Amino acid sequence: MVWHDLLFAHWPVSESALGALLPQTTPALELDTFQDQAWIGVVPFRMSGIRHRGYPAIPGATAFPELNVRTYVRANGRPGVWFFSLDAASRFAVRAARFCFHLPYFDATMACESEGGWIRYASRRKNGREGVAELAAQYRPAGPIFHGEAGSLEDWLTARYRLFARGRQGKLWRGEIQHQPWPLQRAEAEFATLDVTRWLGLELPDTPPHLLFSNHLAVQAWSLAPA
Repeated sequence: MVWHDLLFAHWPVSESALGALLPQTTPALELDTFQDQAWIGVVPFRMSGIRHRGYPAIPGATAFPELNVRTYVRANGRPGVWFFSLDAASRFAVRAARFCFHLPYFDATMACESEGGWIRYASRRKNGREGVAELAAQYRPAGPIFHGEAGSLEDWLTARYRLFARGRQGKLWRGEIQHQPWPLQRAEAEFATLDVTRWLGLELPDTPPHLLFSNHLAVQAWSLAPA
């Protein structure tokens, strides 16, 4: 798959508040922090070219916007991403990812388009029983391309090559991801609606987020394995 027009918007949050949202798993998840600070990320983007290696593309499931709410964890000493939610505009992809990857995908009405140098993005979760989640924003790159230096916050937030997911009876799974280093840019963003964590019982801080942009990146994701 290829990820396009991606915004990394991150806020520092209370370690205790964020850790309380992690589920009980075997092996156990623990919150990962950067210099003793926990972070939550809101990541809108769009995907294209999605297919299973060796198989033809499935019509209606090869390109769509997606919106992730995520934090950073460790299990058995391995760092990775924990997704609180993944909203997507493909009904097939939502159900396939729930079944195959045990990930909390949700159906959403979404739009992502480029206009005047800005990416205009809108997402609204369809089923209110699964929690209200809505985003309306515009964002754009605001600087030259760079790669996060090892040990920097930018590298810590983005260089995550593993996801974790909770399966049946609390069993923890991991999925490895392979890609080149992120081509990052500083970013600007304006949020008209930013209501994507309240359904979790978590309010985003009323402070400017840490913002990064990436234009596109090709990604390979592998099947799940026990954590």
